[in-house]
Amino acid sequence: MDKIDMHRRKWFILGGAFLGSVLLSPLGLAASRPKPRILEINHTPTGEFIKTEFFDGRKYNKKGLSRLNYIFRDFRANKLKSIDSQLFNQLYRLQNLLGTNKPIQLISGYRTKKTNNLLRKSSSAVAINSFHTLGRAVDFYIEGIPLNKIYKAALRMRAGGVGYYPKSHFIHIDTGPVRNWSSYQ
Repeated sequence: MDKIDMHRRKWFILGGAFLGSVLLSPLGLAASRPKPRILEINHTPTGEFIKTEFFDGRKYNKKGLSRLNYIFRDFRANKLKSIDSQLFNQLYRLQNLLGTNKPIQLISGYRTKKTNNLLRKSSSAVAINSFHTLGRAVDFYIEGIPLNKIYKAALRMRAGGVGYYPKSHFIHIDTGPVRNWSSYQ
């Protein structure tokens, strides 16, 4: 009986030593360390492009967030708003789910109420109390990724609202309640 217990104890100690060496190795430490989050955004209406780190693995990067706030601005009114950082996390997570690091093709980020009302006059798909006016929504696509694939991945995240606009060729995501819709306008 003691021989069996000694044998089992020996394997337990060896397994623990192996696991400890992996976790303390540079490879193990790298695997447990949070990664920086970087987004590449192409603002399709203006042609502006940025690549910026908005999270360094431990905390948000103020300069990166400022750059993202700028590119997400209401370009029609040239007004900035602090964008909900969870929206950037959703875009980053979505790219990971899709296995791509291709730039986000930004169509619409923040919108002033005046811009939102102007857009409502030409489309019934624009909500009166849009999350865009709160800095909590984005309309976008990713070049080379089928729109329905982006839509399905966004639904799997269950992280907020997801709208599918195949005729206008964009996906809407926001940081509001979990819900989804399709518009064929």
